[in-house]
Amino acid sequence: MTTLPQTTHKKLGLVIDLDTCVGCHACAVNCKEWNTGGYGAPLSDQDASGEASGSWLNRIHMFEVKPGDAPAQVVHFPKSCLHCEDAPCVTVCPTGASYKRVEDGIVLVNESDCIGCGLCAWACPYGAREMDAKEGVMKKCTLCVDRIYNDNIPEEDRVPACVRTCPAGARHFGDLADPDSHVSKLSAERGGFDLMPEQGTKPVNQYLPPRPKDEPAFNLADLAEPTGQKGLLGWLDNALARL
Repeated sequence: MTTLPQTTHKKLGLVIDLDTCVGCHACAVNCKEWNTGGYGAPLSDQDASGEASGSWLNRIHMFEVKPGDAPAQVVHFPKSCLHCEDAPCVTVCPTGASYKRVEDGIVLVNESDCIGCGLCAWACPYGAREMDAKEGVMKKCTLCVDRIYNDNIPEEDRVPACVRTCPAGARHFGDLADPDSHVSKLSAERGGFDLMPEQGTKPVNQYLPPRPKDEPAFNLADLAEPTGQKGLLGWLDNALARL
């Protein structure tokens, strides 16, 4: 079995703002594109024109939630490997293919040593491991390790592909071991939280909670009542009068 380092020099990871994410899937698509031609073997698809299945290192889930007496709202929830400090996917690996780097805390898979047994997928409480049916090995988020250290691309592009492509600015990347880093300050200011802390895995990635949505100031149906004017002008007149 693989052992975990007692400590790492950095804790590179993501801070994801659930209040800002709009569920557009741009992060998942760009992750797929970059990793298909980047680190390791390509992320294959099976029957892409039919019932598509394949390896996606970043997936977006959507939930309708109703916190207390507040109005119901839709939360878009991106999920990928959280690069846990106490990563069970590493310690359960029988070949040492899964490992956690000392220099930056990133959890990776040495695909030449992976036998596709799937034990790491069973051990991961977040469902963040992806078996590539074509390659026969386990795939996972690498935080774009082949990108963030790449001196051949512009400095602003040396972040994970999902962070670079997010149109809403919902994804942030940095060193969560540094209390003065942007991601650490953002997490502290917004009450960043671990996903499923009861599992004891100590995930590096943090989530920022969605802000509660206020009750609407008026009922849109009421704006259809005419006040002298008819049609669109009447609706507009009512709307402006209530602002």
